[in-house]
Amino acid sequence: SLAPYGYPWPLPAYTNASQVESDCYVTLWLPTASPEKIRTKTIKNCKNPVWNEAFCYRIDRRVKNMLELKVCDEDTVTKDDELCTVLFDISKLNVGPTARVTFQLNPEVSNTFREKTETLVWIFLLNSSLYFYFVSREISCLEVKVDAEKLKQQSTSKTILLLTSCLHVCYSVLTVEAGTLIIYYIGSKGNVVILQYHRSPPSVGRAIFIILSICEMQRLSESETSCKFCVHTFVMVFLCSSQQGHDVRLGFDLCTQEHNFLHKRKKYVAAALKKVLHLEEDLQEHEVPVVAIMTTGGGTRSFTAMFGSLLGLQKLNLLDCISYISGLSGTTWTMANLYEDANWSQKYLEEAISEARKQVTKSKMNCFSTNRLKYYHSELKERAQEGYKTSFIDLWGLIIESMLHDEKDNHKLSDQHQAVNDGQNPLPIYVAINLKDKYSAQDFKEWLEFTPYEVGFLKYGASVRSEDFGSEFFMGRLIKKLPETRICYMQGMWSSIFSVDVMYFWNLAGNSEDFWNKWTRDRVKDIEDDPVPSTKPHELETRLFTSAGPLSDTLRDVLTGRPTVAEYPNFLRGFQMDNDYLANEQFSTWKDTVLDCYPNKLMGTAENTLSLVDAGFFINNSYPPLLRSQRKVDVILHLSYNGGSQTLPLEQVGKYTTEQGIPFPKIRMTEEDKKTLKECYVFEDAENPRAPIVLFFPLVNDTYKNYKAPGVERTPTEMEEGKIDVSTFRTREVSFSEESFDNLVKLTDYNILNNENLIVQALRAAVERRKQEKE
Repeated sequence: SLAPYGYPWPLPAYTNASQVESDCYVTLWLPTASPEKIRTKTIKNCKNPVWNEAFCYRIDRRVKNMLELKVCDEDTVTKDDELCTVLFDISKLNVGPTARVTFQLNPEVSNTFREKTETLVWIFLLNSSLYFYFVSREISCLEVKVDAEKLKQQSTSKTILLLTSCLHVCYSVLTVEAGTLIIYYIGSKGNVVILQYHRSPPSVGRAIFIILSICEMQRLSESETSCKFCVHTFVMVFLCSSQQGHDVRLGFDLCTQEHNFLHKRKKYVAAALKKVLHLEEDLQEHEVPVVAIMTTGGGTRSFTAMFGSLLGLQKLNLLDCISYISGLSGTTWTMANLYEDANWSQKYLEEAISEARKQVTKSKMNCFSTNRLKYYHSELKERAQEGYKTSFIDLWGLIIESMLHDEKDNHKLSDQHQAVNDGQNPLPIYVAINLKDKYSAQDFKEWLEFTPYEVGFLKYGASVRSEDFGSEFFMGRLIKKLPETRICYMQGMWSSIFSVDVMYFWNLAGNSEDFWNKWTRDRVKDIEDDPVPSTKPHELETRLFTSAGPLSDTLRDVLTGRPTVAEYPNFLRGFQMDNDYLANEQFSTWKDTVLDCYPNKLMGTAENTLSLVDAGFFINNSYPPLLRSQRKVDVILHLSYNGGSQTLPLEQVGKYTTEQGIPFPKIRMTEEDKKTLKECYVFEDAENPRAPIVLFFPLVNDTYKNYKAPGVERTPTEMEEGKIDVSTFRTREVSFSEESFDNLVKLTDYNILNNENLIVQALRAAVERRKQEKE
């Protein structure tokens, strides 16, 4: 129980005691025990209020329980003022004895609460696979069906309003369809569900109350997976226990399908390396390095240029050496198009390039014709009827479909199974980031990867099947299956250029983040009263939050307001953080947001829809999935198609990996190198074999000006063909001329061919590394 003992008022930062007397109350919120925020009574016109109220919670000590206490000033005219907030880690308290904790709100006065922990805790299902840092509880389902015919015989009401009141229930998901009410609740002894059937509009005194004891219903249905109860002449209730496994895969390891893919792919890679490296003996499976292609975004420019790079690798017999291809923005268009063909890398790419040339050079005016606009409207209407939230990002996806196809594209991400199940092509990985409202991408972003097998969070180690992405989940269970979304909508999200906020341009202009930190972030202060450091590393410090003020809130809204984002149901909904989640090595690897030490806010984000945008709004590259330790990538070909600085994204990822402690070679380039870029740079950390060898291919025209092929100089009449200015290929352009398309493909093809030796050397070094590791 928690008893607010007293609150010496005032807080000097907010009011003057000689002028204002406040109407104070305190709210308490412990989301791991109850979704409700409870509050004390309001003490009117008092400088030094004393509440002396007690509140009880049932908690699971295995989850991270952070109690949030908020001091507010009640206002009958305007919104109540939130004066300050204290976050207190319940794990600091021991079961049994009474403890008094003092929260120092300012140097002069203090706030004291008397707290006593209850010995009664809920018994929850803790799946061993969840112990990384998620705790999942047993979940059951109540389905209430109303017999409309019998209802008509006993009631004159034409409509019926279903309301529920669940005692001691942490979460409930309500779905009303055709007279059916479905309640998902946490299994707990003593739970009671009250169903109230009202006339419409509700009329006091005319409600029919039906009280269902979950405990009794579970006892009656112990031997059955479901049980039917007739609780009223026109109401039928079904209780279904949900004991089956989770539909959300929890764990940082690769999924079984990807393991199988790698096993099959290594046969292709081993055969290709034997030929390229002129090896006398076959490579053993453990000696086969994992080679990946990492691409950057850039709209139609990156879509086109990537074809040239892949063609160059194919000509050198190196395409079969690749196990992964990661992309974002425009390169996801290339990847999605290629993987429509289950054997694309085993065929000469000229045919695919020819089709891409046709689509890039065609007029885009047809994308906005009357017929196309009607088509967009029809498709968006159908998508909404399927249960998806539609936005301008979906319209953008349909426009991309029109730009790159002549007809409707019915392909889905899971359809790409057929292109990788036999290991015949590299595994594609599409990248996006999840953002949070009122936070910049620098403050809050969470990496998501999309493969034909799964969609998953890198930080949480949580994934769902690609065909289930977009469906509704609760506590790890699939509760509402939606049809799998067409890949054009995914492309709209992966390249959502319309989701940019003002902060993006602010950072792009090189402005300091000090302004953002000073004027928009809440002020945070550690107020731990124990001078002796805790012996429990999982305990979080007690912190005091004070709002930066209404002006800062307005400024934050302006700077972080995004015109539109792609919204999808969050498959983390209902999960909670393990008490020791910050000690998890994999979580810490991707712990890069300002909320990672505040589990209430972190999991509060999971209760909302995903807000997915182009990863280029943070760093214009798709490195993160390739840097997962489980993938053990040895060599990365960094194919840059950036429209601005070619080196900036590489420098950014170098800084990012250093901050996160991710093995990555040091990026050292002189100012002279940046001014006159070469076609290829090799970065390697000889002292750390866990760091991949990186070959950086900037989008430049270096020796191509004078050579039409490696070692073949241009004649005087051919010099004009080599004068390609890459700066003319702007990101905003959606169409190229045939000449421009051909020039860009030829340039990126040549840059690969002309650096064959560097690529082969890197592959040879990776093989030697693998052999030494085994020894």
